[in-house]
Amino acid sequence: MSGSTSTDGAQPDVGEQPGAEGPPLARTLLDRAAHRRQDADWLAEAWQRGRVLVIDIANGGRAPVREAGGGAELVLLDPAHAPDGERMFLGVDPDGTPVFMIDAALPELPGTRPATLRDIGHLLGARDAGVFTAAAALGNWHATHLYSPRSGQPTRTIEGGWSRVDDAGGQMWPRTDPAMIVLVHDGVPGPEGRCLLGHNAAWPQVGEVRRFSCLAGFVEPGESAEAAVVREVAEEVGVRLSSLHYEGSQSWPYPGSLMLGFTAVADRAQQFVLDPTEIDEARWFTRAEVTAMIAGEYADPDTGVRMGLPMRSSIAFFLVERWLAGPGD
Repeated sequence: MSGSTSTDGAQPDVGEQPGAEGPPLARTLLDRAAHRRQDADWLAEAWQRGRVLVIDIANGGRAPVREAGGGAELVLLDPAHAPDGERMFLGVDPDGTPVFMIDAALPELPGTRPATLRDIGHLLGARDAGVFTAAAALGNWHATHLYSPRSGQPTRTIEGGWSRVDDAGGQMWPRTDPAMIVLVHDGVPGPEGRCLLGHNAAWPQVGEVRRFSCLAGFVEPGESAEAAVVREVAEEVGVRLSSLHYEGSQSWPYPGSLMLGFTAVADRAQQFVLDPTEIDEARWFTRAEVTAMIAGEYADPDTGVRMGLPMRSSIAFFLVERWLAGPGD
């Protein structure tokens, strides 16, 4: 891992600059080295020469970061300076350095600030994006699986943090829940094209900004992701789709989803039939309006309420930007 160790024991992880080829949290350079998880001797030796990400799961999954040339980078610690806590093996860095995580209160590190993956995921290089996403997802799973759902017994961590077991030997592994997210648009190229965004009924208004986003929902048992797209759009806004296209996926560890991203085409002449428990407002927005929303300069022409989009680390923002840049056909 590049960089020199500072006097506080921190070593910044200098990854590649963020790219625009895919969703921001889909990028990774981390070799998870799953074959090492049951090798206790190797893990003990790897700890001595590894680097440690401290992440505070109880406080939103914050980790120490520092600014880096217009982006951000994680600050990883030398094991000798890491706080006490359960060691979890994330994988091996491209230069062969083992990377671990510990869920603990963040230490005071000069020149750093605490940040969540939501805050800075899009600013990280590919290596740090993979490390932070894995740590957040794994930490969130452990925090909610302290007891076995089958026996009710307490569980303990094994296999380098990738499994938990109770005293009777009942074992469980981290799970990921598949969810679809779709940007529906009208297929019209250029400035006249529009996309469909909705406001979730459960979202509070943040300051003066009312947030709009793509439509999303969990894939149900026995259902394909494509069928879930068609069903969710019909259920939430009553719109029928004429086509859909898979765009990519990324982990969203809040607490443990895999977001499967799509774009879809629909006739915007259809009347909305909203499910008020899910979506309390849906609109078709032009490319100019969406561009103004990104710049923080768009307000409802009738009410004056400012409208915005989700955070840049989300796949929803990725889908919107992809639509803005494309021909829309």
